[in-house]
Amino acid sequence: MRFNSSNLTIKRRTAVEATDFLRRDDRMATLLPAIERMASLQKDCAAALPAMFKYCEILSYEQNVLTLALPNAALAAKLKQQIPKLQETLARRGWQVDQVKLRVQMVKPADIKEPMRSLSLNESAVQAFDQLSHELPDSQQNRDLIAALRRLVERRRHGAT
Repeated sequence: MRFNSSNLTIKRRTAVEATDFLRRDDRMATLLPAIERMASLQKDCAAALPAMFKYCEILSYEQNVLTLALPNAALAAKLKQQIPKLQETLARRGWQVDQVKLRVQMVKPADIKEPMRSLSLNESAVQAFDQLSHELPDSQQNRDLIAALRRLVERRRHGAT
């Protein structure tokens, strides 16, 4: 992802506008310390386990019990193994967390799958596949492989231009 200073400015301005709105309303202003506390805890959790907290949200933190929402059971299982590290890191940052509860529920859109990596082949590799496609015996067993090799060569040579 490229850094875009205008996006950062918009995010900062939106956060400032939101806190200004909360401060202006007496009833909402009473929520501000709790919101700031939860935001701070979320930030500390994300610092402790950055890869996992990309998809997690704090549901509550009451009586030293931290309840987290996770989008799926697989992530919950991975996070469960990291709970001691999370508790230790949070303790160093001043949070006393005696228990961590995990709740599987969709909290925000999550595209957890790793992006597909595209195969990068240099010209000598493409040339070797081309040569192989012409040197393989033209038999019933090899026809699909030969066709696949020729398609690969065609895509790499004409897709690169």
